Amino acid sequence: MNEQELRLLLAELAASLFARGYSVGSAGNISVRLSDGYLITPTNSSLGRLDPARLAKLDADFRHVGGDRPSKEVFMHRAFYQAREDAGAVVHLHSTCATAVSCLPDVDASNPIPPLTPYFVMRVGRQMPIIPYYRPGDAAMEPAINTAARDARAVLLANHGPVVAGKTLTDAVCAAEELEEAAKLFLMVRGQSPRSLSAAQVDDLLRTFG
Repeated sequence: MNEQELRLLLAELAASLFARGYSVGSAGNISVRLSDGYLITPTNSSLGRLDPARLAKLDADFRHVGGDRPSKEVFMHRAFYQAREDAGAVVHLHSTCATAVSCLPDVDASNPIPPLTPYFVMRVGRQMPIIPYYRPGDAAMEPAINTAARDARAVLLANHGPVVAGKTLTDAVCAAEELEEAAKLFLMVRGQSPRSLSAAQVDDLLRTFG
């Protein structure tokens, strides 16, 4: 897709996420990789009311070169792009159930949501660690996200929300949606000894679907 097509698609997908409650107010941000840099949602913008022409444009070194001022959380997107050559887009949301899981003190911080469904594994992958708490906008979290992203396509920011990467913009949005549904399912069955997929079943899914 060319840049104009990606601008339109980003605004369309962001509005869909907003309309369905995956973000509220000015929460969340989305970026996509271009041939000559990146597009990212502007700071303090609502995902439900983006103007494709005013999306912030960054060059290949993440310097602001066009559009409105970029999100203050550019660094978390940069952490994923620099850690993963396959990252074509990054989505950060404050979706309710995923954020709720990030607040739980007694989950496995290395992988808090078990593989309950094949679609969670197919979209999000084998693991999704929780990054320790940093205040929103604190660039000090970038190294922690970068390290985790080398082995994971998604992370949960403690008491904050998910950050998810995908090969394409559509892939990243679908993965963020699947993560929210997996978090909802996990909260519903928590404490009831649910049956998870086995390691062999997870391996089969990743071999088959990548």
